[in-house]
Amino acid sequence: MKFLIENWYLVLTAVLSGGLLLWTSLRGKSGGVATAEAVRLINREKGVLIDVCEPEEFAAAHAGGARNVPLSQLTGTGAPVKQLPTNKALPVVLMCQTGARAQRAAGILQKQGYANAVAVAGGLAAWREASLPVEKSAA
Repeated sequence: MKFLIENWYLVLTAVLSGGLLLWTSLRGKSGGVATAEAVRLINREKGVLIDVCEPEEFAAAHAGGARNVPLSQLTGTGAPVKQLPTNKALPVVLMCQTGARAQRAAGILQKQGYANAVAVAGGLAAWREASLPVEKSAA
């Protein structure tokens, strides 16, 4: 006990570092799916790939076969978006440039009943890094 009292700063450091490790590991689980899992969902479970970037970003570069539904459309009036699947049981794989907007979109869609809405961790950057197809739209 004397050691703990005399070295309180060491104990505090150990508790803080353990807490930070736990927090980052729990936070990492909600960061989306890896690109390999996204491809599996699209190919094997008929998942729909949705890019939530703004139209200009989408035109510059997007994952092959992706539909563009900007995040602003999902957060708007709540009116149905025709690019989204009508079958809410299908996986909806969401993507943006880095994965942050896609993660927000996944939360929004889950609240709207799309239980299988997931974001691609790392977004288009991870998609490119995995050497998956990227397209550009005609201007």
